[in-house]
Amino acid sequence: MSKISRRNFLITAGASTAATFILHGCSSNQSASTSTESSGSTASPSPVAAADTPEVTTAKLGFIALTDAAPLIIAKEKGLFAKYGMPDVEVVKQASWGATRDNLELGSAGNGIDGAHILSPMPYLMTLGKITKQPVPMYITARLNTNGQGISVASAFESLQIGTDSAPLKEVFAQAKAAGEQVKCAVTFPGGTHDLWMRYWLAAGGIDPDNDVSTIVVPPPQMVANMKVGTMQAFCVGEPWNAQLVTQNLGYTAITTGEFWKDHPEKALALRADWVDRHPNATKALTMAVMEAQQWCDRAENKPEMCDIISKREWLKINANDILGRAQGNFDFGGGKPAVENSPLLMKFWSDFASYPFKSHDLWFLTEDIRWGYVPADTDTKALVDKVNREDIWQEAAKSLNVASADIPKSTSRGVEKFFDGVEFDPENPEDYLKSLSIKKV
Repeated sequence: MSKISRRNFLITAGASTAATFILHGCSSNQSASTSTESSGSTASPSPVAAADTPEVTTAKLGFIALTDAAPLIIAKEKGLFAKYGMPDVEVVKQASWGATRDNLELGSAGNGIDGAHILSPMPYLMTLGKITKQPVPMYITARLNTNGQGISVASAFESLQIGTDSAPLKEVFAQAKAAGEQVKCAVTFPGGTHDLWMRYWLAAGGIDPDNDVSTIVVPPPQMVANMKVGTMQAFCVGEPWNAQLVTQNLGYTAITTGEFWKDHPEKALALRADWVDRHPNATKALTMAVMEAQQWCDRAENKPEMCDIISKREWLKINANDILGRAQGNFDFGGGKPAVENSPLLMKFWSDFASYPFKSHDLWFLTEDIRWGYVPADTDTKALVDKVNREDIWQEAAKSLNVASADIPKSTSRGVEKFFDGVEFDPENPEDYLKSLSIKKV
């Protein structure tokens, strides 16, 4: 397969230096309490053993304005990077996933970034060189969250009450296409999680995402504005932008991705492989800080404060109330659909092994990217997953954090996964899964 044209990606780079606010104490059930660090004060001594002292005190990490960037933001705001010996870590806003890709390709030595909050398939596409000028080897050291995304449709389709079944849109889209209208479904990056959720959902309803609609790329923070001016009929994106669409009465949520696939993997903490290879202790320190932030973010009593912090101008720049509801599992779907409270399908950062980078999950992403032509069918997916997925770093970080054994998976596979339409993915037989799907490119 030829490389994906870079013209297909929005590459407008944007970065803003994260301002330092007063840092508050943070603790977790599995690790020691974090020292309180205030502007101008001296932090308590790092709990890092001398042999594990980070090789550097800084790293540049990118993030997109999404709720699931919270672990990086909280690790910065709460002084957790400093706690583990890296007080100079920068968490830098990116304009789009294309910009994240470009800045990772540059690396901090080229005024880019060393790692990022990223769509889980992207490190694989970069390692293969499918979305970069040349292969850029990457490592995944942790998953950042499960659940927390959604597929939303415009208010024009309110009477259809679209849900998990996209089939009612098939005839509507066909009629529009016959009338010469272009039907567009927006995703955030080709081959990324949102693209795969959208494609699977459409295909499950008999809609070919390559022939029946046009799939376009729009950065997450621009989704709602584009829906407002009629750029697309549907989009798939992470929170808080689905909730924001409902707040502005511009559309409704058809399906949350937790409904799509319970506790599905979503974003990852990924770093350039060459940076990790040069800085193994610093990599472990970054991973520990993010994991402790995940523990903090997952506590129900911390959700309001988390939303207040990440809603600030330098982070998501949105009303905290537009984040809080769904972060607590309270879903106002809009469009006259019944609301749901205390849903177990809320975004998870730590519970139910949300932080663990299961290799079986990365295998599903690669299998779906093969399905849609982003990755060659003859790719040795197991070898590629073993190369990119650094669950060993997560394990080392967990040991140093004194994570309870019950919170550490016993296997690199979560086993057979089941989707909303009854289809199952057995990581032991990905070829059979692929053969079972009727709409695909391969």
